Amino acid sequence: MGYLQIVDCVALGRDCMVCMVRAGRSILVLGLTGQNISLLKEIPESELDALSAPPASREPGPDITGTFFAELKRRLSERSKGFGATKMIAALLLGSLLAASVPGYALAAPETIIPNIDIRIDGETGQGGLLNAIGILAVLTVLSLAPAILILTTSFTRIVIVFSFLRTGLGTQQTPPNQVLIGLALLLTFFIMAPTWNQVNQVAIVPYMEGSISAYEALTLAQEPVKQFMLRQTRQKDLALFVELGGDGEVESPEELSLIQVVPAFAMSELKTAFEMGFILYLPFLVIDMVVASTLMSMGMLMLPPVLISLPFKLLLFVLVDGWGLVTRSLIGSFR
Repeated sequence: MGYLQIVDCVALGRDCMVCMVRAGRSILVLGLTGQNISLLKEIPESELDALSAPPASREPGPDITGTFFAELKRRLSERSKGFGATKMIAALLLGSLLAASVPGYALAAPETIIPNIDIRIDGETGQGGLLNAIGILAVLTVLSLAPAILILTTSFTRIVIVFSFLRTGLGTQQTPPNQVLIGLALLLTFFIMAPTWNQVNQVAIVPYMEGSISAYEALTLAQEPVKQFMLRQTRQKDLALFVELGGDGEVESPEELSLIQVVPAFAMSELKTAFEMGFILYLPFLVIDMVVASTLMSMGMLMLPPVLISLPFKLLLFVLVDGWGLVTRSLIGSFR
């Protein structure tokens, strides 16, 4: 008898089968396709010795080359009917499930190891797996929305829109580039929001770090300075709109409103203010374009683009009046 011996095979479809091969003192359960061969299970020599012992000296169980494989073959044959060319993944799955279902012997694929994710805060371990998962999901959601929160609760929206109108009015296409405008808008946002963030740090973050208040109390206290900043820049009409849409009835003071109502009202007010400032900023450049266009038409130079001639004049005017300083001063002053 050779070193390798095929004990039995079960065909699951075209070019797909499960085979038991005796290799020395071990039995290998293999999944075969036209492309590869996969090892489903290896029965070690010690288990073979236990199975080959006399019936009186071992626990009752199926013979590895008899009852078990007959049951495996029967069940696989039933599941393979009507499927045609069964894929290899089906062979692996069915072979593993059927081997695990045979009493007395577990001929299954290696156990799948699921990594244990343990996230601790201040050395504390959560009490419930589902609650921990929901908490982690909530934290990740807040982190993913951090840019939107920065845009909609600070002065960034107004500043970046005004800069966009300024670049369009100048007609310089992508000069300054978007990275420069966004970076300048962020720096001005930090400058404008510094008093508000310092107040948040004093009333909420520092006490929480010292352990005198809980996380919920710190979050509640941190909302107030930010809400006060937004309410100073929000129009009453926009606040009334969201109060009406929310169906909360009459409100005695804007401070009673929640952030769910204040934030969208603040964002709408910022958009309206930014468009008003952009319109005023656009007018001088529009006048220059009209004067240049009229001059070219009167000279009969219809084929010459007016923008090509007006751009140097607009740049010259903007530099002479210190345009960047005036725009920055106006933007910062509009939040005072």
